[in-house]
Amino acid sequence: MTNEPDDLAGLRDEIDRVGRTAAKRFDPGAGAMLIAVAVLAILVSLILPWVGEDVGLRVLLGEAPAMPKVFSYAVLVAGVLLPAVTLVVRRWALAWVSALGSFAASVSGVLSIWMTQTTTGHQPGPGPGVGLVVAVVAIIVLLVKWLKIAASRPALQ
Repeated sequence: MTNEPDDLAGLRDEIDRVGRTAAKRFDPGAGAMLIAVAVLAILVSLILPWVGEDVGLRVLLGEAPAMPKVFSYAVLVAGVLLPAVTLVVRRWALAWVSALGSFAASVSGVLSIWMTQTTTGHQPGPGPGVGLVVAVVAIIVLLVKWLKIAASRPALQ
């Protein structure tokens, strides 16, 4: 004869463990497609001009004397690597890290656009290229999407 209360207690513990594990994960749903498109836009922006004739990849590798070097690193980490890891692992904490990283990269990107338009002289700067603008718009889209995902966590019971 089996001891039913012990079996039920064990089953309850297992259900609670599964519930706690599930509470640590998120489901991006259709938002994963928007995140993937934004990441693709960032990758495409790296082959487009960022400042003058310098493409984003040359800026990222340090081969171009362009100003938005910090943004190129930030967009690579917060716009490509973090979203990939976060979508694979699907943890709430990483969703918040992705949101904060996207925020920092978007601020850096807006400042990069501003810096390409200004100089110390009386002549205007070279201005942002289409690739820089695409990368900034894509990282802002990622920021909004990650904030929505991170803030949608249900209250813990």
